[in-house]
Amino acid sequence: MTDTFKPTAAMADEAARGLELREKFKRGGTAVGVARARDLKNRRNLSEDTLKRMKSYFARHKVDKRAKNFGDNENPSAGYIAWLLWGGDAGRDWVKDKVT
Repeated sequence: MTDTFKPTAAMADEAARGLELREKFKRGGTAVGVARARDLKNRRNLSEDTLKRMKSYFARHKVDKRAKNFGDNENPSAGYIAWLLWGGDAGRDWVKDKVT
């Protein structure tokens, strides 16, 4: 049996905020990011493979944090919304702790 990992409440909150911002501003994230956000928001158990994909996402997209309006909930960058869809900083830190 494979291990599964339950997302934290903080990750669920970040993903929910990302979904709300995406709906409001009509930008940010892909279909994969939206699906990940739904899993996180609902705190569905994740596989180790999913954790590896999350770690890879955060490694590739850490540069998005330098963009204008990253972290701005009034006029968020697309990268900020996408980052939230993947669990935000809480997701990044959690995955870093789980996947070596």
